[in-house]
Amino acid sequence: MSTKSPVSQLPPSERTRVKRLPARAAYERATIDAILDEALVCHVGFTLDGQPFVIPTAYARVDDGLLVHGSAASRMLRGLAAGLPVCVTVTLVDGLVLARSAFHQSMNYRSVVILGVATLVSEPDEKLRALEAIVDHLIPGRWAEVRPPNEKELKATSVLRLSLAEASAKIRTGGPLDDEEDMSLPCWAGVLPLRVMASAPIAEPGLACGLPFPAAVTHWGVDRNRIGL
Repeated sequence: MSTKSPVSQLPPSERTRVKRLPARAAYERATIDAILDEALVCHVGFTLDGQPFVIPTAYARVDDGLLVHGSAASRMLRGLAAGLPVCVTVTLVDGLVLARSAFHQSMNYRSVVILGVATLVSEPDEKLRALEAIVDHLIPGRWAEVRPPNEKELKATSVLRLSLAEASAKIRTGGPLDDEEDMSLPCWAGVLPLRVMASAPIAEPGLACGLPFPAAVTHWGVDRNRIGL
């Protein structure tokens, strides 16, 4: 996965310009890239045969593109490869914001919205590199520890790339925004921070006896600021 940011800021389009609470908007590529690189799941929204769908899936960012993959038989991937407009969202929840009033309960978050039309990654070497990026986005270094896809598996898998040319971020930080008249209420107010935590790995029952935890697993918590072993 690359952290390269070809442009410092994306000029917002009419579709990606944040209109509700615009002060929370961020259009800097470094901010957008950082959110995409930290999150693990994106939600792919599209309309197929007149029906709206939102599908969660793994992904990776490489330079100025977002990569998703799945079965070559997937209706979603086949539709997107044919040119369906797509909206991809990624969200990190950093904390629950507890206010003195129900109206002002909120959460701290970092989110990205990407709009566009995806393209099929068909060149074999590029496709293989894309799959490596997706695997290593979830667990850095894992690709080198496992068997790579064979020809049959590659044919059964589709990879799509969505440009980050039309994207924006929205971020909330800080405590509750209570009304002045509520400040003296006898209600606890503040922030409950949240983060992704890893528990101890659970070995697959058929695993050969004596195999140690691989480096990709043992370093996951350290490398991605999460709790490891």
